[in-house]
Amino acid sequence: MVTMTNSAAVLADAAAYAAAVEEASIAAAAYYASGESALDDDAYDRLARGIAAYEADHPEEVLADSPTGKVAGGAAVGDVPHTVPMLSLDNVFSAEQFATWTASLERRIGRPVTAWSVEPKLDGLAVAARYRDGRFERLITRGDGTAGEDVSHAAGAVVGLPEQLAEPVTIEVRGEILMTNDQFDQANAIRTEHGGAPFANPRNGAAGTLRAKDRAYRVETTFFAYGALPLPDSGELGETLAELPHGEVLAYVAGLGVHTAAGTDVAPVLATAVEAVQARVDAIGSLRAALPFGIDGIVIKADLAADQREAGSGTRAPRWAIAYKLPAVEKITRLLAVEWNVGRTGIIAPRAVLEPVEIDGSTVGYATLHNPADITRRDLRLGDQVMVYKAGDIIPRIEAPVVHLRTGDETPIDFPENCPQCGSDIDASEQRWRCTRGRDCRLVASVSYAAGRDQLDIEGLGSTRVVQLVDAGLVTDFADLFTLEREQLLALDRMGETSTDNLLAAIAAARTRPLSRVFCALGVRGTGRSMSRRVARYFATMDRIVAADVETLQRVDGIGKEKAAAVVAELVELAPLIDKLVAAGVNMTEPGATPPPEPGTDTEADGEAGADTGTGSVLPLAGMTVVVTGAMSGALEKLSRNQMNELIERAGGRSSSSVSKRTSLLVAGDKAGSKRAKAEDLGVRIAVPEEFAELVGAFLTAGEDG
Repeated sequence: MVTMTNSAAVLADAAAYAAAVEEASIAAAAYYASGESALDDDAYDRLARGIAAYEADHPEEVLADSPTGKVAGGAAVGDVPHTVPMLSLDNVFSAEQFATWTASLERRIGRPVTAWSVEPKLDGLAVAARYRDGRFERLITRGDGTAGEDVSHAAGAVVGLPEQLAEPVTIEVRGEILMTNDQFDQANAIRTEHGGAPFANPRNGAAGTLRAKDRAYRVETTFFAYGALPLPDSGELGETLAELPHGEVLAYVAGLGVHTAAGTDVAPVLATAVEAVQARVDAIGSLRAALPFGIDGIVIKADLAADQREAGSGTRAPRWAIAYKLPAVEKITRLLAVEWNVGRTGIIAPRAVLEPVEIDGSTVGYATLHNPADITRRDLRLGDQVMVYKAGDIIPRIEAPVVHLRTGDETPIDFPENCPQCGSDIDASEQRWRCTRGRDCRLVASVSYAAGRDQLDIEGLGSTRVVQLVDAGLVTDFADLFTLEREQLLALDRMGETSTDNLLAAIAAARTRPLSRVFCALGVRGTGRSMSRRVARYFATMDRIVAADVETLQRVDGIGKEKAAAVVAELVELAPLIDKLVAAGVNMTEPGATPPPEPGTDTEADGEAGADTGTGSVLPLAGMTVVVTGAMSGALEKLSRNQMNELIERAGGRSSSSVSKRTSLLVAGDKAGSKRAKAEDLGVRIAVPEEFAELVGAFLTAGEDG
């Protein structure tokens, strides 16, 4: 009997152990050959740990096919010998296990490790790329660690693996080939266009693409180097590489023109203490959801060549490196149903109902499905086993069906013929279907959104009160809120004089909100709080926004041609609502913003307008990207995160949620955590809330009522 726990499979007896070994062997063979395993990473890891635990208690029963002690991919075939064995890495899953491992390593070499390399564990396939006299010669998979498969035919479509190095050296570069998120989406689009089944996940896509020959189409992958070693005839280079610290080897490889993770948000860093290593592990883990490629952990290596030599290697893994695995963000589960929900703008959005599964510390029962065309392209069917991805606070998504697990009992997904909310016709002319009644289909949701805290901030106007106003015929859009009269409100149930006067006062205050809030309240598709602020600051007035054509809108940072066209079209649709807002006396200007210069004038320039406060002083955050983290204090204590972002943009800056090399300033409050650690690593300027409040003092005061 096999019992699965969150940490490992518990194997009750020899029969269960034998069954587990067989299941793991089959899964590993499929995983490393084509990526089409019946087990996701987390399930395989738990099974492997259970096998190892059983073998520790019953060493006399160890089977030859056991995955323990073997290089990852040991079941894969290959006939090209490796010059040096291509080993796997052992794993740890917690800070306590990592501390135990470091202590063991230091006991083995007889001294403390003073330099650690900390880098992302990329979710791809390990390969070796051989160069002779600077020219690409061969690309080989890991295989069983001693020999791999020649996949040189695929090298031309691998980004980051040059045909010619910057120097005429003979060298073998080792690394991971993976698909970025964009490459994965492009690959599935191309693959399904040619009648193929979509890849279940990026790793599956990379494995299948690397081995495919004679395809009628081209699919790109990306290479990241994680090390290098000399070939037998490398000459003096061999002696040099043997003595260089690991970090310097990576820098040398990058200098040759080979792609490394150095230019990413999770670039390798050097740490001198275990505490610093753990801090970097936490920082990389916090960035995982926003990365453009998949990682499943962090690799920690003793950086110095002498430490590596004295630690040595086992038959499966080096003793001087470890993989610190992160919680699984990808699991296989069953698609039970599809729900069709209508949003506040009339968009009809499909949502997948899943067999509940534990991912990244929470139970997932639903996942996003982008649109009907996406369902068709992925060939999703009810009853499918699907790969579900979740990371951080991102809504879980279905990556693709696991086609090789189909039984034949799966059924097509039915698309709605009429709006599921009101029964009206559906406009299916675009990828995202929409009820022909638009916002009127979800009037309550639309008005409630406009009245929300980050839009008009009308206190006391919750969805229950909005329903009451709509049912009474007093509100047909949110502009009608500004024409409500005291007698009308007093006639409603549960509306006394005090609550009525308070609501009217809140509506009066909403009439004075800045243009950015009003534009956001319109709910224009493709814009949100941040984009609404950029639009408002660029154009300064609503009439200029409405008059803008597609070309003019593209001057706003972050608006491309396609989005600009959609915004122009929707503003035409919203013109009657905007006219009603103007007639009701709602503010249509952005405080402190300067209208853009007329086309063709000497002062015309792309980017943000309003580089001056209007009082002759330069904006203190002009051209800066600012990130806020931790709990604010002092003058900033009562500001929501959205209000902080508004303050940053009023002062000329651009707000961002993640720290990178492009960040100009981090405002770090109490419990700033990993963002502060990353800013320190990158040399980003850091300010405490009090310093920042002093820097933007004039704008803080000006924005108190908005």
